Amino acid sequence: MARILIVEARFYAHLNDMLITGARAAIMDAGHEVEVLTVPGALEIPGAIALAMESEQYDGFVAIGVVIRGETYHFEIVAGESARAIMALTMDGIPIGNGIITVENEAQALVRADPAQRNKGGEAAKAALALLHLQDRFAR
Repeated sequence: MARILIVEARFYAHLNDMLITGARAAIMDAGHEVEVLTVPGALEIPGAIALAMESEQYDGFVAIGVVIRGETYHFEIVAGESARAIMALTMDGIPIGNGIITVENEAQALVRADPAQRNKGGEAAKAALALLHLQDRFAR
């Protein structure tokens, strides 16, 4: 049984709740333990994952957040830099499923977050578990 930490940027609570529901269900259905940690925004997720990894309390991670395009360039920075930092951690061997959804509007976010529709939280959790499985396989 693995311990998986969901790190969420709690900016859009109603959307995050759906993403977390999907992620939690996928993790628990696979027979693993899950915990949730909240950070202020998507840019803080990679740092929190790096700190949690150093603690050696968790085996894998799921990043959860919602970034909706606004009227400024900030969307591109948050979407791009959070994805880049998560990918860098993944390349360092940390099993992370990226469930930070980046969308044009709330309607798109609702479809992607809803476990009964696109279930991006569940997909991110399954990606983290797949990487954890590969890590175990190649550690022999």
